[in-house]
Amino acid sequence: MDHRTDHDGLTKVPAITLGFWVIKVLATTLGETGGDSVSMSWLGETTPAAGQSGLNGYLVGTIIFGLLLVGLVWAQIRARSFNPWLYWGTIIASTTAGTTLADFADRSLGIGYPGGSLLLLSCVLLSLFTWYRTLGSVSVNTVVSPREEIFYWVTITFSQTLGTALGDWAADGGLGYSGGALLFGAALLIVAALYYWTEISHVILFWAAFILTRPLGATVGDFFDKPVAKGGLDISRPLASAILAVTIIALILLLPQRAGRRSVVEASA
Repeated sequence: MDHRTDHDGLTKVPAITLGFWVIKVLATTLGETGGDSVSMSWLGETTPAAGQSGLNGYLVGTIIFGLLLVGLVWAQIRARSFNPWLYWGTIIASTTAGTTLADFADRSLGIGYPGGSLLLLSCVLLSLFTWYRTLGSVSVNTVVSPREEIFYWVTITFSQTLGTALGDWAADGGLGYSGGALLFGAALLIVAALYYWTEISHVILFWAAFILTRPLGATVGDFFDKPVAKGGLDISRPLASAILAVTIIALILLLPQRAGRRSVVEASA
């Protein structure tokens, strides 16, 4: 039986502030436009014809961003303290990998949006359940050691991928990109209201909000770069990605970036 107590101090992740959520939404939007830039614009999204070998753009994009994500997570775990540039770089890598992975699951595997969303929801719930059973908490205020960080980044990557699938499902299911953005924006406002005016666990509400920011970013990103005939603004994907990247860099420089406060948790395994 292993008992562990985390005393007051600093975590390896940022404090959850309004600035955190603003950058998070922009990062998820960049993940959508950046992922589509690689898998659709540069590599091509079509699946090889029957009887032909080869990898489609979604799978190649997933491999590229997946390797980048693994490298950044390794660097994040090796870091001795919170580094905002490293943290947000890893978030962007996770949301970009989530974009290509969700597109691969939804389209290339042939299971559609419902099947892809259900598969990814199962992955998120399994990750959270395993994290809780292993360490006794899934609060981000306990992310202080490699074990918590591994669970944290695995859960985040699954949640980013799930959010992409949900956003695409809503947009292509009849709501359109602007309608999908309004839907998920309204859902986030409801979560915020529950946070301030109810006794619902803040940990549960955090993960709900974290997942919902991804489909919001996905629909906003698609609104930027999809053709006008499909309800978008037809802005170049690389241009939209560059604008979003510059905005994120500016906000990291302008908004206070501090590590979260470590909470006292006793866990047994």
